[in-house]
Amino acid sequence: MAYYRIEYFSNCLRRTTAFEMIIPNDIRLDVPHWEVKGPMRTLFLLHGYTGKAGNWVPEELCQKYNFAIVMPTAENSFYLNGAATGSAYQSMVGEELVDYVRKTFGLAKSAKETYIAGMSMGGFGAMHTALAYPDHFGKVGALSSAFIVHGIAGMKPGEDNGMANYEYYRACFGDLDKVEESDGNPETLVKKLKAAGKKLPELYLCCGTEDFLIEPNREMHRFLEAEKVPHEYHEGPGIHDMVFWSEWIVKVVEWMFGK
Repeated sequence: MAYYRIEYFSNCLRRTTAFEMIIPNDIRLDVPHWEVKGPMRTLFLLHGYTGKAGNWVPEELCQKYNFAIVMPTAENSFYLNGAATGSAYQSMVGEELVDYVRKTFGLAKSAKETYIAGMSMGGFGAMHTALAYPDHFGKVGALSSAFIVHGIAGMKPGEDNGMANYEYYRACFGDLDKVEESDGNPETLVKKLKAAGKKLPELYLCCGTEDFLIEPNREMHRFLEAEKVPHEYHEGPGIHDMVFWSEWIVKVVEWMFGK
């Protein structure tokens, strides 16, 4: 297993940034190993709010299914393009980083070989990014996703919902009086892709039944059902923590790569 920390100049962020990467390109002959079949695929793995780049996928699964993991750091951006110069995190992850990995490592060459997953803010980011760039990502794993658009819609200056204040959400999502109709809302992107007759990525959503984000995830599930968008939706015991994510990322990886 090869581990990388790569610094490069990001034109989207207007500064040098870094991402981490795991590539299962070494095979120990002295221990049992899986036979590698087919081209190496790539999983972009997104962190949550207050988090940073890091792996939470069991590494033996990378070897079993022959896939690399790319882990960007996107601050608390919700993986969206902010209005300020140097805050184009959506473009950084969905376009720039995919292109960099393609050119540098010869990976992530098509949507069939490129998947994306994340938890919490990263779950929102995974789904939104894949819907914004459906030609780049073939499958999405959205765990305990922060589908907060309807909850912050209409928020006013000076207000705070206990997680962050109006100014923060305004910086990430833009005009909060129009956020539900904006491209910052994954539902808007679904409707646009359907109207354009474009293929949507395959979707897998899951959330813990005791998670404070369970209702927004159920709402997203109902929306996708109403729009007749094929997807998998699962609930299981758990709260908003690594115990749940560590269990369910295995299920997500099996769904992504085990077929």
